[in-house]
Amino acid sequence: MTDASHAEMVHRLPRAGLVDRIEMLTRLVRGRRVIHVGFVDAGFEEMQARSEEWLHEHMAGSAKELIGIDIDAAGVEAARRRGYEAYELDCRDTAAVAALGLQPADLVIAGEVLEHVDDPAAFLEGLHALVNEQGSLVVTVPNATGLLNTVAALIGREVQHPDHVAMYTWQTLTNLLGRHRWKTTQVATFVREVKVDQSAPLGVRLLGLGARMVRWIEWFLGKLGVPFLAEGLIVVARPESGNDS
Repeated sequence: MTDASHAEMVHRLPRAGLVDRIEMLTRLVRGRRVIHVGFVDAGFEEMQARSEEWLHEHMAGSAKELIGIDIDAAGVEAARRRGYEAYELDCRDTAAVAALGLQPADLVIAGEVLEHVDDPAAFLEGLHALVNEQGSLVVTVPNATGLLNTVAALIGREVQHPDHVAMYTWQTLTNLLGRHRWKTTQVATFVREVKVDQSAPLGVRLLGLGARMVRWIEWFLGKLGVPFLAEGLIVVARPESGNDS
């Protein structure tokens, strides 16, 4: 694109509801064959278990079939021991994806993965082999326009997973998806619950309470019709070769 005007840099946000992330994804997978990419949530397994927020476990009770894919070998093995079907695989490697020979799914969930990937183009291309022609891809990512980091910046902080290499807005995420043959069909936002560990040092507890207050404001504004200040984005997309009706 060349000679873009300032007007072309301003994008009208789509209609989007503020949702409960786990509730929405559990509903979407109900009765469907599902592949969950990045299901382990490496480094946060214990925290997710304590808070009962491990998405894979929630979806297992709803999906017809659920397959986990992750690059974390230890996490994959632990899931297998618990009875889950799981595979160690880097979805950026299209040859490896094809060699695995999985039947394409009705729904592929890439939850909180894209922001960790240093080659998102290859990752999104690799996912095509996992989705059937009538299926969909669901991507969830932290929202770069979320209120929490704006407030954190006022006190010289940034709230970020230590492994993140990118942040996305609605425009940049849907633009990226479109460049790799994914057509966006639905957008939503979500706010996570903040759990404050009362055994943590006082400074950490105060920061946690501050984060809880900011996220309550995100939730309140979302319910008033300002959803894009929320912490997270959910985008549902279909392969462009599929039926977009």
